[in-house]
Amino acid sequence: MVKPFRFSVNMVTLSDGAEWAARCRRAEDIGYDVIQVADHLGMPAPFPAMVAAAAATERPRIGTFVLNAAFWNPALLAREVATVDSLIGGRLEVGIGAGYVREEHETAGIPYRSPGGRVDHLARTVEELDRFLRDEKHVPKPSQRPRPPLLIAGGGDRVLKLAAERADVVAFAGGLQVTPGELRVLSAEGLDERVARYREFAAGRTTEAELNLLIQLVVITDDRRAALREYCAFAPYLTEEEVLGLPVLAVGTVEEIAAQFRATRERYGFSYFSVLEPYMEAFAPVVEELRGT
Repeated sequence: MVKPFRFSVNMVTLSDGAEWAARCRRAEDIGYDVIQVADHLGMPAPFPAMVAAAAATERPRIGTFVLNAAFWNPALLAREVATVDSLIGGRLEVGIGAGYVREEHETAGIPYRSPGGRVDHLARTVEELDRFLRDEKHVPKPSQRPRPPLLIAGGGDRVLKLAAERADVVAFAGGLQVTPGELRVLSAEGLDERVARYREFAAGRTTEAELNLLIQLVVITDDRRAALREYCAFAPYLTEEEVLGLPVLAVGTVEEIAAQFRATRERYGFSYFSVLEPYMEAFAPVVEELRGT
């Protein structure tokens, strides 16, 4: 069954409360289904920012994209999640990942574990968070029962296996970490392989998870090749034709991008797309073109 499109915007900057509220209302007016907040040092603190986003809007769901598991103790995280979900009327979606920026760990005085160690901690955090939120004796209780929807982000085998077991939404960034702090974008064929691997792990699921893809660039243009020329320098390991075929780049006319998204949904199963805040306005006509389809 083809899932309807959902679109989210990931807010990453904060000036003051009035400006934040105005930006969130603008996202709602455009038609974004979810307003998300990142979890990086130097960006808004996610939980107060989400409460403010919900207070300024009525329709969109509110989420994290994504929490760095290393920053959170599961019991304290369960308290934050349950409190916020209750305060915002059950609109919360919880996104979480293993974390990858070494400098943020060092600044926060948190050990920067090996990739396997970070995934171990993510798995423990997800398991404990799920246990706390489902516990009828846990106080406070989230509005959504048994818990708010859980999004798990990542691309390696262990994270995909965890997502297949635990997540309501599985988020692919379209890249993989090859060395500490270095991410490489996946070609269209590389993303095929990662999605296929996830589906192997998810073969025994009774309900199908929603698949999410983070869009890295949005440019409305009549000349895709010229617009992507500069991006090619950031991915020298890909040919120009491979860059032109990257699903994480929304570049072209509105009609071309809408056709690309329909093809991406058909090929991979992605129906939920996240864009970064700097592209919120540029992506607006694509949201309008694909709304309700």
